[in-house]
Amino acid sequence: MARHLITSALPYINGIKHLGNMVGSMLPADVYSRYLRQRGHDVLYICATDEHGTPAELAAKEAGLPVDVFCAQAHDAQKAIYDGFELSFDHFGRSSSAENRDITQHFARRLHANGFIEERAIRQVYSLTDERFLPDRYIVGTCPHCGYDKARGDQCENCTRVLDPTDLIEPRSAISGSTALEVRETKHLFLLQSKLAGEVESWIDANSADWPTLASSIARKWLTEGLKDRAITRDLEWGVPVPADTWPELAAEGKVFYVWFDAPVEYIGSTKEWADAAQGTDAANRDWKSWWYEADAGENPVRYTQFMAKDNVPFHTVMFPATELGTREPWKKVDYVKAFNWLNYYGGKFSTSQRRGIFTDAALELLPADYWRYFLIANAPESDDTSFTWELFASSVNKDLADTLGNFVNRVLSFSRKRFGDDVPAGAPAGEAEAKLGEQIAGLLTEYESHLDTLQFRKAAQALRALWSAGNSYLEEKAPWMEIKTDPEGAALTLRTAMNLIHLYAIVSEPFIPSSAKAMRGAFALASDDAAWVTADEARSLASVPAGTPFTVPPVLFAKITDEDLAGYVERFGGDDQAA
Repeated sequence: MARHLITSALPYINGIKHLGNMVGSMLPADVYSRYLRQRGHDVLYICATDEHGTPAELAAKEAGLPVDVFCAQAHDAQKAIYDGFELSFDHFGRSSSAENRDITQHFARRLHANGFIEERAIRQVYSLTDERFLPDRYIVGTCPHCGYDKARGDQCENCTRVLDPTDLIEPRSAISGSTALEVRETKHLFLLQSKLAGEVESWIDANSADWPTLASSIARKWLTEGLKDRAITRDLEWGVPVPADTWPELAAEGKVFYVWFDAPVEYIGSTKEWADAAQGTDAANRDWKSWWYEADAGENPVRYTQFMAKDNVPFHTVMFPATELGTREPWKKVDYVKAFNWLNYYGGKFSTSQRRGIFTDAALELLPADYWRYFLIANAPESDDTSFTWELFASSVNKDLADTLGNFVNRVLSFSRKRFGDDVPAGAPAGEAEAKLGEQIAGLLTEYESHLDTLQFRKAAQALRALWSAGNSYLEEKAPWMEIKTDPEGAALTLRTAMNLIHLYAIVSEPFIPSSAKAMRGAFALASDDAAWVTADEARSLASVPAGTPFTVPPVLFAKITDEDLAGYVERFGGDDQAA
């Protein structure tokens, strides 16, 4: 059985992330990780804060803090929110770690030894006002391709085109806003991607056949346009330093590696952090290198799945594989890239810098994590960009969570307790309706599993919703509130079957709504309740909760969003007028 290595794109350190960041990488990776663990797979889910680069320095300056202090505080703040969303990272590291520094420098030395890094003199923008060279992200201006007036010197956030600072129209310093800029000569290290282009293309040809079209098309677009040699060092105070034993002059000048060179390496670095943090007997089971080095060998090969939004695809499918290939070492490369489009806010972009849309901290202040988890995955931007609206959110919560699932749980348990007491009733033997229901549930469960196996999250949400709906249809058909008047034993059977559905829902819904799943499962005082998943036979029989099992009625799982609530959310966060 393969081991599953899962990474989600590293959230950048400057500021709390919005819902688009959550659904574009971390949340679907968590759903998939949880599902695989429940199916008995060996899973390692790794993520970290991406802490280097210009925005970190600028954000620290704005906060009036040393950059290392700022990053440490921001990491803890982000981690607290991800804990609130119940993201099940095996480790959530930091790209500023010693582990990432050491491995990044190792990669650079290997690339240099193999002839894929060279030192070049270049002409770079120098700010007379700031008295320093400006890295690309320290320069902002108008994008020559789309006209966006806040494009950065490395990439336009609006059209995603990769830029050089000299491409910008009316460039200015991001530090001071000064336009007193001139071009001077300085030296930097370049990754010779042009030498690796053929190998990268061959690797993509051999490995991308089953990738989503979004991921493979972006990767091939970059290859078609031609891989250019890329500067991989910057003039910054904060970052992985160029190793003095290899480039003493540049190290003396304080050069650090470009954030997009060291950030993907942090997937490996964070895995080593996970291993280094282990204590006691757990330490023996944390061989970090087996997940990354010669990981395809042996009886338990690694299958590596990456989750990211579309703007991160080029770096993960082209630049990082080129880096790995150039080391001439057997580092694990991605097997499957799950790329997402963007979640917008009323047709306009969520924006961290402009605070447009609802952010993850505010979301958790409003409602429990399961409301957001379900809605975001059910509306994941897989095939195209999707749009968050409060109206759609309220409708999804009310119809799917409150009415279809929550109401089913509450009315079954409440009615049974009222009529039959605090234990699961026995009732008559299962009949034709129960056999039909069992076959339906088994079929829907197979469909649900298939969609999760293939990382089709919206389809998986539809199948899960259909599982919940099947219980309601069965309940409406049997109508135990009427049945009990003439056939108490039949009503008891109906309720016992429905309780078994609740227990099944608790197990299979856990990847989507872990807190609510725990509450549903905890309603039953089973002598042994250690089932990780539900087999097809168990789904057909619906007998995992036997008669006589004590149960309790949990609090309301999902409160409906009222019109008053909805109006308050729109007033606080904006509605249609937020489109940009």
